[in-house]
Amino acid sequence: MEVYLDNSATTMCYPEVGELVYKVMCRDYGNPSSMHRKGVQAEHYIRESKETIAKLLKVNAKEIFFTSGGTESDNLALIGCARANRRNGNHLITSSIEHPAILNTMRYLEEEEGFRVTYLPVDAKGKIKLEALREALCPETILVSVMYVNNEVGTVQPVQEAAQIVKAYKPSILFHTDAVQGYGKYRIWPKRMGIDLLTASGHKIHGPKGIGFLYIDSKVKIRPVMFGGEQQQNIRSGTENVPGIAGIGLASKMIYQDLEMKTALMRELKSRFIEGISGIENTTVHGFTDEGSAPHIISLGVAGVRSEVLLHALEDKGIYVSSGSACSSNHPAVSGVLKGIGAPREYLDATLRFSMSEFTTKEEIDYTLETLYNCIPMLRRYTRH
Repeated sequence: MEVYLDNSATTMCYPEVGELVYKVMCRDYGNPSSMHRKGVQAEHYIRESKETIAKLLKVNAKEIFFTSGGTESDNLALIGCARANRRNGNHLITSSIEHPAILNTMRYLEEEEGFRVTYLPVDAKGKIKLEALREALCPETILVSVMYVNNEVGTVQPVQEAAQIVKAYKPSILFHTDAVQGYGKYRIWPKRMGIDLLTASGHKIHGPKGIGFLYIDSKVKIRPVMFGGEQQQNIRSGTENVPGIAGIGLASKMIYQDLEMKTALMRELKSRFIEGISGIENTTVHGFTDEGSAPHIISLGVAGVRSEVLLHALEDKGIYVSSGSACSSNHPAVSGVLKGIGAPREYLDATLRFSMSEFTTKEEIDYTLETLYNCIPMLRRYTRH
């Protein structure tokens, strides 16, 4: 049996999306900047995709900008806004458990461009402390970035409350959310929630890799970080990745069909997994296990067995999971998120992430539990003490 439980790293493409991407690559392959029919046809795919996404977010299609993925969207949001709004101040705020695409960009702005960055602490469940956000705001603050769902432990951040605090302090401060793990699992309405910029990625929602988007509210002052043919209102130059854009549009449409039913199913499977795992001693589930956590992510600590060892033992049985986050290159390092939530030492390099999708079944969860029941005691016996 093959069980894929690494959907927060990447997902299987919907077959319909794969077919569409192929069609746009091999048949409707025009450059959207070309003035002939083939170009107009390509432009049509872009417009359609923008409209689909804009409708889901309840925003204007002109406010959707396509990028190469979540990382580029985060870089464009942070660097583009920091540079464009520098006259108003040089202070940025984020959380201490963001994805590296945010943390490393913030560090770059700090070290190379002289911005001052505050990294907000989180509680033991991985939730940002709103009080700390209130205290961090100052007249120099120009941008706050808080992720929607943490990619390692699945904690859902109080994004709307955070945005309200920011806007109440000073309406001109920009609020960005990295919603790579939230888009496709939650209905997110930026204008209603006070979100000025939002990042999403195609390959986390059963779409293609190499495509993402950044929602930028029309009032936001932002500078491009890449220069070229001035496509996409000169915010993001470069010939548009039309196959990817068509793919992310269709994937968005499909993932949001019957969303509540899909997430309820994932929650049910998550509860089943957590209940099943409680029978193994010296294990822990990091973060929330209720509605405060995303429906698809389970972060499991197994004392006495190193993450990598357990990961490969599961792989031998056809079960694919990841240790911490799979979005950085595959060098194993102690997770900054687990450190941030103050996880006990014995779990720091002994935690795996199991992440589901709408295709995950009860049988797969039961098979995974059975495998864990069999291999954890055995691996513990062979662990060096």
